[in-house]
Amino acid sequence: MPAPADHHELEELEVELLLEAVYRHYGFDFRQYAQASLKRRLYRRMAVERVSSLSQLQDRLLHEPGSMEGLLLDLSINVTSMFRDPTFYAAFREKVAPALHTYPFTRIWCAGCSTGEEVYSLAILLQEEGLYEHTRIYATDINKNVLLTAREGVFPLERMKQYTQNYLRGGGKRDFSEYYVAAYDGARFSRSLLENVVFAQHNLAMDSAFNEFNVILCRNVMIYFDRELQERVHGLFFDSLERYGILALGHKESIRFTGFAGRYEEIDAEERLYRKVA
Repeated sequence: MPAPADHHELEELEVELLLEAVYRHYGFDFRQYAQASLKRRLYRRMAVERVSSLSQLQDRLLHEPGSMEGLLLDLSINVTSMFRDPTFYAAFREKVAPALHTYPFTRIWCAGCSTGEEVYSLAILLQEEGLYEHTRIYATDINKNVLLTAREGVFPLERMKQYTQNYLRGGGKRDFSEYYVAAYDGARFSRSLLENVVFAQHNLAMDSAFNEFNVILCRNVMIYFDRELQERVHGLFFDSLERYGILALGHKESIRFTGFAGRYEEIDAEERLYRKVA
């Protein structure tokens, strides 16, 4: 009789089976997400669902779509803010915006846009740099619920002080309060910021390229992927960028040590801005 698996091996098996079941039943592929972050979110969902094992959670997910919606929210990367990492936006204004003026029309992909704070930040920047009128922003995320929030454009009023500071440090040129109106405890951003924005559901782990872009932003998303999935997504972005297109990553991410490192040149190493050259 074979020896029983230890707790760690059993946990690994349960996680593997759960993710495979989710993929086969719902079509969402989280099998190549970084394990540590993934397990934390699964155990958080177990507590919410009041189940005592991953196997019980799997059963609940397969038979109750509402529970799956909850897990999808847990697994989506929703940590964001307006003008997050202000030095990035300052660098974008200085080193990317001038190049975009050379194009008659610009397509930008904001991948993993979450609840939309980055999309609105980018739209504001492009307006101030005189670029918005001839730009189309494609904002995508795996989670349709966060896309609904993004379309609404209403964010907690209590965050506006921090967002204003971020905006100014990122090179903002106007009074930030001109872009929103306060309503009760929310700040509703101007609908004009969405005139050239297309929101769509897109799964970086599974879906293919859907257009050719001058700029792709995917910041603080791939840190949650394992190395194999990161490589797959870098391939997707490379195929989606036109030659001399710009790739923008988060501060903890890099093109180095990927199969595409030699195909980009650094525009700003610290702010993770790269230009496709091959």
